[in-house]
Amino acid sequence: MAATATATAPAPTLQTLPSDQLRALQWRFAERFELIMLVQAVRPVARGPVARLVAQGGRSTHDWTAGKNALLAVYDEAGISAAFLDTKHGGFIEGPKNLALALVAFELSWVDAGAATCSLASNLGVAPIHERGTPEQVAHYMPLVCPPAPGDSREATRVAFALTEPIPFVGVETGLLGGKMRIATWEDGQAPVLHIDKRGRFITNMDFANVVTAAVDSADPRIKGSCIVILEKTDPGLWDSGVPTRKMVHQLSSTCDPVFNLTVPASRIVGGYTVKDGVLIPNFSHSEIIEAVFRRTRVTVGLMTSAKLLSSIEPIIRYQRSRFRGGETGTPGSPRYDLGLQTKPDVLHRLVDIWATGEAGAALGFATARLFDCLDPLDRAKDRLFAEQGLTGRSALKALAKIQQDATDCIELRRQPEATRDQARLALLESNPLVEYAILDAQANVFCPACKLWNTGHGATIMREAVSLMGGYGITEDCPGFLPHKWMDAQLEATYEGPEAVQRRQLSVTMTNGLFLAQFEGWIKDLKAIAAEHPGTGACVLGSAMALWLWSVRHLQTATDANGARLYQSNRQGITFPLADALCWLIASRQQILDVVDLGTAGEADPAVADELPGALAFLSDLCHVQAARAAGETARICSELVFGYNQHPAWTAQACAACYDTADLDHLEGIMPGIASGTRGVADIISTDQAHPAKAGPCPDTSRFQSSFLRMRSKLDGCLYGFGLAKDRAANALTTVMIPEALDYPQ
Repeated sequence: MAATATATAPAPTLQTLPSDQLRALQWRFAERFELIMLVQAVRPVARGPVARLVAQGGRSTHDWTAGKNALLAVYDEAGISAAFLDTKHGGFIEGPKNLALALVAFELSWVDAGAATCSLASNLGVAPIHERGTPEQVAHYMPLVCPPAPGDSREATRVAFALTEPIPFVGVETGLLGGKMRIATWEDGQAPVLHIDKRGRFITNMDFANVVTAAVDSADPRIKGSCIVILEKTDPGLWDSGVPTRKMVHQLSSTCDPVFNLTVPASRIVGGYTVKDGVLIPNFSHSEIIEAVFRRTRVTVGLMTSAKLLSSIEPIIRYQRSRFRGGETGTPGSPRYDLGLQTKPDVLHRLVDIWATGEAGAALGFATARLFDCLDPLDRAKDRLFAEQGLTGRSALKALAKIQQDATDCIELRRQPEATRDQARLALLESNPLVEYAILDAQANVFCPACKLWNTGHGATIMREAVSLMGGYGITEDCPGFLPHKWMDAQLEATYEGPEAVQRRQLSVTMTNGLFLAQFEGWIKDLKAIAAEHPGTGACVLGSAMALWLWSVRHLQTATDANGARLYQSNRQGITFPLADALCWLIASRQQILDVVDLGTAGEADPAVADELPGALAFLSDLCHVQAARAAGETARICSELVFGYNQHPAWTAQACAACYDTADLDHLEGIMPGIASGTRGVADIISTDQAHPAKAGPCPDTSRFQSSFLRMRSKLDGCLYGFGLAKDRAANALTTVMIPEALDYPQ
């Protein structure tokens, strides 16, 4: 009987750019109608008024123009200004709003980060009151921030946050404050009145702000420490918004160097104060408030850069395909005409790297926003519980320290099979809100700085690649997608709310927390399980890289250098900072994989994405594999440099040469074991009878003590890279067939 040929169905591939519904599933907000409506309200603003203003040259001046000012009313009408507020204060989203604000920042930054900053800076300004304000301060200022309703004649309250000091203090550190407060008057039986002297630098929203939350330090023995104080434009004294900062980026936001010399009541101290022995003591220092605020707002800044990367994909594909159209050698229907530059793999592979980085950054950013949405109610529950018990300061820290072991036990119990674990003990631990708070807080303390560091730092580097792929268009003002603007803006985002060194410093402390490392160990096991079911995601190589990183951290915490000095310590930033960088690569890639795995599960139950899901999953999985391999490579490089780099290389000394072969010895052994001389050459150092040695620095280092640990793990990691190149080729080929709209959908 003749054999019958069986047709093989083609492998699924990306058909179109990911739809909104697919993204909602991927980033876990598909079931939140209010967030879907928020995205639909913000997008027309970004791709309409904002995009038109950019296209018309709105970024060409530092001044706050009428066109820029008109955006404020557009934000109010679209609900952007009220997205931060609780429903009782005029907002429309119940509960924590970290994910909501992340989506707002993402949509606005897809077009222009300055427009996003203008919106988010208002939230930053009011955040100290929201997070640490007294009930009276919250009740007074929060409703004012809500835009006036139609028919309401009151002026809109616009808020700015003044932390940074003028040069030379600007950017030094947040603990150095040039702003000062003194007691202006303090009559018997009356509340104190403060005199505030503050000069700001790089303060956003000052062209239109009428309320400022300003960080100041005491310049009066009757006031202890620092605080954040609320200033109003109508307060007695000098309110000078200052001259515009001559920045080269984020021109759609207002940035000035204001001067304040005002008299305000002490009730404006955020969080209130107490009086002890005639000394006014703020309840919260400025650094305590900053910690509560920045650990959330840094996430949105990180997502602003990721939005740029993902927004660059469509313009680049369009440019690549149309590059040679109109020339004499490219006729319609020919590869040169239809694909243009995409007939060459280099531009495709580079675009795959850009897309993979954008996916990983967005995955980490949105995951961190969701994490804070879970953490916020637990944080407030913790504060209430401590207040009831009268725990503050060190006593509160001690109470949290006692929870650490319970939290670790909870993590371990959750990882055990249900049939064998102690269910009663687990139920008891999970009934304590402080246990879950400690677990999530340990994770958030790593994810927040990692998101800010990796998304903006590495993102800015990759954004340069996006610009370069546009050829000559990349250096023109009318470049599709505003890519050169976005590249320049990314440089500023890397310094917002603390430059890279600040984030690395925080990571160097939080990433060795026992609770975080306990979770990290579990993630390694999870990735191996994911690799069994989804081998195309690169989960295997990422799990191996995470294991290598964890071993290296534990080794470096106990190891010493050639001089006997301990390696892992706060001042040895040549050790701690690179390890922090490697961790960022790892957790971004891990979250990217988790997003794709969860998308596959959720997408199967959603008919709206049925047509695009198979191809999208295949493509996004290949991007995961590409990013995981890159993360593994960065981790292996960094860990190898640190594990071996602080040992002294051997020199040609008698002690170092004790393990070398002597030619006379080899000649003698040759008579007993024929071939040993030739077999030894090339794998061992050989010293001749006249003590001549190979021309190099010294004998090869003895790495035998690492053979069964680090070197074995490193070798395993290298082997796990099998398949990476094939995944990158598949993703590159998909870029040649994916359908894109006829024209970019902004400006509208």
